[in-house]
Amino acid sequence: MDKFCHSCTPPLSMPEFKGPAENYCKYCTDENGNLKPREVVRQGIAEWFKSWQPGLDDPTAIARAESFMMAMPAWAEQ
Repeated sequence: MDKFCHSCTPPLSMPEFKGPAENYCKYCTDENGNLKPREVVRQGIAEWFKSWQPGLDDPTAIARAESFMMAMPAWAEQ
């Protein structure tokens, strides 16, 4: 069973996502493996949504990213 990023869900078994942290991908952490600030991760997730949802505007993408993050272990209690 794959282990997934606790912040944004890509499989950590795939080298293109693996970073310095055990539970987070390289996109959600800094070079020391610390989780990036919520706003930075939210913007990254919003950009990812926009990359495969043509016509998605920025406010909607940010709102969807925020909803998505609330279901993730890293952000659920914040």
